[in-house]
Amino acid sequence: MKRVLVLGGTGFVGRHVCEHLVRRGCGVTVLTRRAEHARAVQHLPGLSVLEGDVHDEATLRRLLPGHDAVVNLVAILHGGTAAFERAHVKLPRTLARASLASDVRRVIHISALGAAPETAASAPSRYLRSKSQGEAVLREAADSNGLQLTVLRPSVIFGSDDRFLNLFAELQRIFPLVPLAGAQARFQPVWVEDVAEAVTRCLFDPRTVGQTYELCGPSVHSLRELVQLAGRSAGVPRPVIALPPLLGRLQAMVMECAPGEPLMSRDNLDSMKVSNVATGQLPGLDALGITPASPLAIVPAYLGASDHLQALRARGPSARR
Repeated sequence: MKRVLVLGGTGFVGRHVCEHLVRRGCGVTVLTRRAEHARAVQHLPGLSVLEGDVHDEATLRRLLPGHDAVVNLVAILHGGTAAFERAHVKLPRTLARASLASDVRRVIHISALGAAPETAASAPSRYLRSKSQGEAVLREAADSNGLQLTVLRPSVIFGSDDRFLNLFAELQRIFPLVPLAGAQARFQPVWVEDVAEAVTRCLFDPRTVGQTYELCGPSVHSLRELVQLAGRSAGVPRPVIALPPLLGRLQAMVMECAPGEPLMSRDNLDSMKVSNVATGQLPGLDALGITPASPLAIVPAYLGASDHLQALRARGPSARR
């Protein structure tokens, strides 16, 4: 039985990864700041929840022995330069040092479509620059010190408990229209279950060591089309008004000032300057034996339930992380 340490195991993608690993018979350890954040996974057989700071190297060195691999899912979408640096660059560096010191060399790292270590400095957003730099840190450890690295670069990830299409559906329940910045940005959305299965298959297939995979669905959609899909699926289709760039940046700036995590930030808009679509130059889900699911088939199934969003709101913000 493989034992896997999962960083970010309490988040949206992490919960699904943990479920897939447990189904494959893995023993899973989830490290989290507070055990209460792990309520969605702590019932899984063979899964242990430990409290601790994923950014603390001493903690990682203490926990890694006895594990066969580590999966890094930690990521943020919003924040300043220091926050992106901490989550996407410093953590991979700390993880690489701790893994090598503990002789746990197998690492699966979830990056992002659009990340490119070779051109990190010219990336248009803090998010993409930091994601690119984080990949570069791990690749250096792989090239120089024998870290057995696999990198997965997903497009935007959707699923029944996502904070993407669910929120756009909820907005259309509340407002008569949706003014949308970045409406023409292109995405190739990937189902969270396909991402979780990709992680699992990489852990069990040594041929994936040293590889980078682009995880994308079968179809390309503009952001506007995805928002419209969310509205139709939830039974509340609203007009979607594409905002001109200047007005879109103003909208994003206002959202950044609102309490809580913003729906859209200026850095998100900068990231969307790069099409979130597979380049075709790297292997994808098909190379892992996975046929990607289409959002057109999956999204109506989970947004179409009449009580879905009411249940989501009743469960509160913790249900949407």
